[in-house]
Amino acid sequence: MAKKSLEERIEGAKNFLKDNLNTVRAGRANPALLDRIMVNYYGTPTPLKALANISVPDPRTLMISPFDPKSVGDIERAILEANIGINPTNDGKVIRLAIPQLTEERRKELTKVVKNYGEDAKVAVRNLRRDTNDELKKAEKAGELTEDDLKKELEDTQKTIEKAIKDIDAIIADKEKELMEV
Repeated sequence: MAKKSLEERIEGAKNFLKDNLNTVRAGRANPALLDRIMVNYYGTPTPLKALANISVPDPRTLMISPFDPKSVGDIERAILEANIGINPTNDGKVIRLAIPQLTEERRKELTKVVKNYGEDAKVAVRNLRRDTNDELKKAEKAGELTEDDLKKELEDTQKTIEKAIKDIDAIIADKEKELMEV
């Protein structure tokens, strides 16, 4: 009963982690770096993706081609305000972001950020375990589950959580490896 819901919620937590990790700059151009940037477009906060085409002409450059050429200044301002550590350059039609090579110190800082994201995901998964266990115990008290069924369900939940935590560790390890690559 609760197992399918638990697995869906775990997938949601892992996807959220992956989305967060995509915003961590790894020294390579990745359009996901700009996913959270909101541009004040005619007084309305608008996602950058809705205002421009974002391309990767080479491994260290992001190119932003606004659909409305008048919005170049607004987009440039939004990128500066987002404080992503990259200064935009524009030629009046497109904005280019040159992704600098990461220093060893910055790589270590980003690794700590990645580990924090991983810990947050693990906490979310553990909270899902607690919620599921509470649901199961209520079902047993209500007579919907026998004591043996409850024990089996709790064990299954634990195995699912352990697998999810291993998956999260693997995702974090991959991102750390990517960050430490020179």
